[in-house]
Amino acid sequence: MVAVQSLLPRLLHLPIFLPKPTIPLFFLNPSSAKPPFNPSSSRPFAALLRSALVAPPPSLEDAGDDLPLAAAAPQIPADRLFVPPETDVPSAGGDLSARVLKGSNIVLSKYARDAQVVQAEFVKSSVTTEDCPSDGLPEFALVGRSNVGKSALLNSLVRRKRLALISKKPGKTQCINHFRINDSWYLVDLPGYGYAAAPQELRTDWNKFTKNYFLNRSTLVGVFLLIDASIPAKKIDLEYASWLGQNQVPMTLVFTKCDKRKKKKNGGKRPEENVQDFQELIRGFFDTAPPWIMTSSVTNLGRDEVLLHMAQLRNYWLKH
Repeated sequence: MVAVQSLLPRLLHLPIFLPKPTIPLFFLNPSSAKPPFNPSSSRPFAALLRSALVAPPPSLEDAGDDLPLAAAAPQIPADRLFVPPETDVPSAGGDLSARVLKGSNIVLSKYARDAQVVQAEFVKSSVTTEDCPSDGLPEFALVGRSNVGKSALLNSLVRRKRLALISKKPGKTQCINHFRINDSWYLVDLPGYGYAAAPQELRTDWNKFTKNYFLNRSTLVGVFLLIDASIPAKKIDLEYASWLGQNQVPMTLVFTKCDKRKKKKNGGKRPEENVQDFQELIRGFFDTAPPWIMTSSVTNLGRDEVLLHMAQLRNYWLKH
């Protein structure tokens, strides 16, 4: 089976369709030799996205009764669902589909509470990880190719039109931008990647900037990797996802622009097809399916689902 080679940033120019690597990636071969998970380490949350089905805990009463669950959506095979730890799993033969968030593969857990955004404010822009806020609050980073819709998604999540300015010129975001939510956690807008036409003086060295943030930011709960679902999978997106996996950076795939429709006669595919294709390309590397959500900043598709997913990740992270 052809698959995407997980590459270090300096090798991004190599072809993506290469023989399956022997180096285990995030989710891949969890029984292979790896350092044991240490809950007291600086990256305790990495285990959450490596989890398999776990023992049953309490119910979802705290989450409320009007959650955006996938009531009539096609059932996703159990081995392709993302099931957080401490999630009540039915006995053999049980069905989890009623608890899967709409337009995603994410099962809702007991930690999905306090998801609404009441307050949002810009805090600061930083040019190094060391310059980022030091108050210890949990944070989620949004990253993706330039012009993938990061600022639009951020504005949709907080229900503000101009909290993060949207530029018609890709590559505008050049710093680590922190937005404090409800005075208790952060959304972080990172520089877009893959825009070759950006002026040389504005280009950011991956190894000294974003990569350092991913590997050394102790309060980073998870990275939300944005993928444009209106177009076929891009080489750089596949490699980016692979790099995050190889370096055990907790990752959720967020497919953007899912409202757009391409004409079949012009060779285009529907967003759902592009989402499926992207998952097929990376599936061979992951033992447990990465969480993914379909979104649109135009129709607000997936907004509540993203916030619920962030809430359950955040609350689990705070507890552990």
